[in-house]
Amino acid sequence: MSLIFRQFFDQDSCTYTYLLADPLTADAVLIDSVREHTGGYYALLEELGLQLRWVLETHVHADHITGAAALREMTGAQTVTGDMAGAECADVKASHGTVIAFGGEVLRVIATPGHTPGCVSYRWRDRVFTGDALLIGGCGRTDFQGGDAGTLYDSITQRLFCLPDETLVYPGHDYNGHRVSCIGQEKATNPRLATLDREAFIARMAALKLPPPRAIDTALPANQACGKEMELIDVQGV
Repeated sequence: MSLIFRQFFDQDSCTYTYLLADPLTADAVLIDSVREHTGGYYALLEELGLQLRWVLETHVHADHITGAAALREMTGAQTVTGDMAGAECADVKASHGTVIAFGGEVLRVIATPGHTPGCVSYRWRDRVFTGDALLIGGCGRTDFQGGDAGTLYDSITQRLFCLPDETLVYPGHDYNGHRVSCIGQEKATNPRLATLDREAFIARMAALKLPPPRAIDTALPANQACGKEMELIDVQGV
C-alpha cells in the first residue's frame, strides 16, 4: 500500500503545508499548517480515515498563523516545535536528532537555525521538509526574530547539503510556482549558496533590505501561543 503524501498551498502567504500518513495504521502528521485551512485539513483527514497524531512547526512563523491549537483541540494531536523556538505551548520541543514516530514511519529532526534560532527541518524517507531555512533557489531571510546569516549558512551547508543529492527538498514557502527541488540541484544552482562562501553569503543577506512581513505583528504572538489565542475555525471551512 502506498504511503500517503499531500502538499497544500496557501495563496495568501505562499505557504506549503504537508500531510504525511502511514496507510497501515492511519496515523498522520501535518507540517506547517495554516489556520485558515484547518477545516479543509480536518475534512481530508475524515475522508481518508486518518488520525492526526502530530502537528509540526518548522519555526515560529511571521507571515501566517498556525492551525496547531485548533487541530490539537479537534483531533487530540500533539504539537511539536524546535526547542529554541520559544513556543512554550508546544507538547514536544524537539532538538537535533529527535525522532517523531507515526505508525510505522519516523521523521528525524534536523536543527537548521539561522532564519530564526528555533528553525528545524524534518527528514522523512527520501525527502526533507526545510521550512524557511532552504527554499527553492533561495533561503530564509535573517534580519529579524534573532536571525543570523552565518548560522544559516552553516545549517544549510553542514547539515542539509550533507544529505544525499537525490534527497527531495520540500520548502515552507515558494513565490514562483515551484513545488519541489532536490539537494543536488540546490547545491549546484541556488543563487544564494552555489557560488558564495560564508562571508559573501553574509554580505548578500545583509544587503537584501526587505520590508517586514505584513502579518508579523499578529502572527508572531499568536504562533508563540501555538495559535490558541485565535478563535477555533469551523471544521466545515476550507
